[in-house]
Amino acid sequence: MKLLHSLNDREIPLCLLFNRINHLKPISLFFAAVSRLGNGVFWYVLMLMLPMIYGWQAATVSLHMAVVGLLGVLIYRWLKTSTERVRPYCYNDTIFQNVPALDQFSFPSGHTLHAVSFSWVLLSYYPEWLVLVAPFAALVALSRVILGLHYPSDVLMGAFLGAGLAQGSLCVLSCL
Repeated sequence: MKLLHSLNDREIPLCLLFNRINHLKPISLFFAAVSRLGNGVFWYVLMLMLPMIYGWQAATVSLHMAVVGLLGVLIYRWLKTSTERVRPYCYNDTIFQNVPALDQFSFPSGHTLHAVSFSWVLLSYYPEWLVLVAPFAALVALSRVILGLHYPSDVLMGAFLGAGLAQGSLCVLSCL
């Protein structure tokens, strides 16, 4: 617990720096929308569209993404309840939070974990999606810090876990 407080103290200045632009209404609304789409809406619509775009063989890609997503939920929920890291806006009351958190704890960022893992899996099959999903995943990750919902290390660990989960799933499939 003492380690988390020390880490929180070190990251709060960065959180405050990123959070400053959340006070500008157009930017706040933009990142709130990105974060909301990153809750799953963007990814689920994309998974449903893939077979319409590429034919029924793309259903396996959508299924792959869904399985990775389910595993991601299990991993990040376990980590959140194990670490119980408070969110930045709870740790420092000067952080402006205008978007409700989906759960109580901060570590790791589930939004980032899913954005990276879904992008990684999708791009392994269809690299032409890079120009859309890479910037969107980056904006989702950035939104979590700007909105005061996560520390930078939550987002970095979410990205690391998402990449590892996606790459691990691809390795398992290549061995089958």
